[in-house]
Amino acid sequence: MKLDELGNLRRTNLSTQITPKLAGKEVVVMGRVGDARDLGGIKFFILSDIAGAVQITAPKAKTDKKLLAKIDELTKESSVAVKGKVVAAKQAPRGVEVLPLEIRVLNLASTPLPLDPRGRVKANLDTRLDARGLDLRRSESLAIFKIRHQALQAIREHLLSQDFIEVQTPKIVATATESGAALFPVSYFDREAFLSQSPQLYKEVLTGAFERVFEVGPIFRAEEHDTPRHLNEATSIDIEVAYATADDVMDILEELVYRAFNEVKKKCAEELKVLGHKLEVPKKPFPRLTYDEALKRLERAGLKVPWGEDLPTPAEKKLGELVGGAYFVVDWPTAIKPFYILPKKDNPKLCAAFDLMFKGLELASGGTRVHQKELLVKQLKQKGLNPESFESHLKNMMAVPPHAGWGLGLDRLTMVLTGVDNVRECVLFPRDRKRLTP
Repeated sequence: MKLDELGNLRRTNLSTQITPKLAGKEVVVMGRVGDARDLGGIKFFILSDIAGAVQITAPKAKTDKKLLAKIDELTKESSVAVKGKVVAAKQAPRGVEVLPLEIRVLNLASTPLPLDPRGRVKANLDTRLDARGLDLRRSESLAIFKIRHQALQAIREHLLSQDFIEVQTPKIVATATESGAALFPVSYFDREAFLSQSPQLYKEVLTGAFERVFEVGPIFRAEEHDTPRHLNEATSIDIEVAYATADDVMDILEELVYRAFNEVKKKCAEELKVLGHKLEVPKKPFPRLTYDEALKRLERAGLKVPWGEDLPTPAEKKLGELVGGAYFVVDWPTAIKPFYILPKKDNPKLCAAFDLMFKGLELASGGTRVHQKELLVKQLKQKGLNPESFESHLKNMMAVPPHAGWGLGLDRLTMVLTGVDNVRECVLFPRDRKRLTP
């Protein structure tokens, strides 16, 4: 079959803009073919686009035979353009339909489809991710990414309103941010380089010039996790603030997360309904538990974590059950946090670090940074890192003011906003230890 081209035909309305008020008007709608039926006297099919769907109805007695034949040739998920007249019809979805005057097939879908985007035939996650282009047409997938978009927009607007400058830092780097164990090496001309684990060191340097910076970008971790909450490529929202402490940036993070929840609840009611998720906005202020308090609560609940160790996943889940909602864990052992976190003056075994948790899921981590060169060198050595490998960073940290910041995982934030259990659902084309395509 010869495929029609778009030519000079242009969309006039999205599906949801077709209402009974437009009755008698001529419109052009474009989208994907859904359910099609032949009821004897009429043929109709559902046309879906990013906004929703509209019914295309062709009465056989009033429709050109060539047009009826073209409807018969349509396959599910084909891309089409329909020029037609709007008619108010109580029996049609939303009380309106379009009577076609012209149908152009823009791209005919082959059959059978690798999965059913309508969800009537269930498919496992791997099958869906293999056919992600189709899977993203599912109403649930569309809802997830509309919510992600709304959350990110709210976050950007909030940071810009607080006089932050958006920056972009390199993703090909010469050395690790924290350690060499979790790096992806890349060939960089005649030497080895790495994919960036974090914009951490760059954003610290930038506080000396711009004072308040943020970045939304990819981070890469070569960790062999295989869990519903870990990926090897993720999107991180990072900030760094000059003349600030951990308490200051925790306040910023709290307000930002609160705003993201509020905006999604207010503007994405339809998407939340599609997902069957009742979103509860966390109450402010978020509780702030010290690391020691967290361990005591866990021990009272029958789960003992040795002092000085990070919280394993079962402990995070249990703590989430005990505290609920969004909360901070603060004052961590210095030994288990990165070299750039500032130790507490009154007790150097503890440092000014924090994690933001939502129930049992870590969403963000941050703290007050070390801005003095001598202390940075000392802590690099204590972590078993060679200061010479960080010479460029140390040189650029000259006279940088005291500062603090955090990194927030957008993918995990989307998990809690949408109520899904696997972070892969919240990333367009996820990358983990097994998946490098599509």
